Amino acid sequence: MKKELKIYIFRHGQSTFNKEKRFTGWLNPRLTELGIRQARKVARKLNGKKFELSFCTSLKRSKQTLKEVLKDHSECSKIIEDDRMKERNYGKLNGTSHSEFIRKIGKKLYKLEVEGDMITDLEKKGRKEVEKFLGEQEYNLIHRGFYVSPPKGESFADVEKRVGSFIKDLMKLIKKEKVNVAISAHGNSIRLFRKIMEKASVQETVKWTIPYDDYYEYKVEV
Repeated sequence: MKKELKIYIFRHGQSTFNKEKRFTGWLNPRLTELGIRQARKVARKLNGKKFELSFCTSLKRSKQTLKEVLKDHSECSKIIEDDRMKERNYGKLNGTSHSEFIRKIGKKLYKLEVEGDMITDLEKKGRKEVEKFLGEQEYNLIHRGFYVSPPKGESFADVEKRVGSFIKDLMKLIKKEKVNVAISAHGNSIRLFRKIMEKASVQETVKWTIPYDDYYEYKVEV
C-alpha cells in the first residue's frame, strides 16, 4: 500500500541585504528583526505539520529561519546542510545595490550602444533618462533572464542544475527513510525547485515572487 509523504519548503526571512535592496547571492548577512518575525510566521503556519528531517544551507539566513521553525518541531531529529539549495551566485554583483547597478551599467551601455547626432543633441535630462532606461533593461535581463549570468555568477539555468541534483537525491532519501521533510532555502533556489516539481515553463518561473513568510507543500508517494 502506497504512503503519501510531504515536503515543506520555505524561504528565509528578510536579511539586512534584502532590506537594503542589494544583490545578496552567496554573501552571508543575518536576518533583520522583520526577517525573524517572518520566520516565526512560517513556523506558525507549519504548526500541526510533522517532519522528521530538515535541510538548510550554510548561510546564516537559512539557518536562522530553520531554527525558528524547529522550535515547534521536536519530532525533527536530524538537520542536513546542503548548499545545492543555496541562493543564486550573483558573482561580481554580490553586495551591489540594485540602484547602483542600474546607474553604473546604464552609463556603460549608453557609451557602448548609443551613437549619433540625435544623442549628442539630447539635453542633460534626456541623456540621464536614456542611461537609466538602459540600466534597467540590463538589470531586468540579469535579474529575470533565465540563461543570462552576471559576471562570474550563475544564471537561473545553472541554479536549476544543482537544484535538480538535490531533488533527485532528496526523492531517494524520502523513499528510503519514509520521512516528511522541511527545507529552509532561498528565493531563487526555491524558484527552480518549484519549476522542477511543478513542471513549469521558463516564462512562468521568471515571473514568480517567492514570499518570505509562507511555504510550499509537495506530496511524494512511496
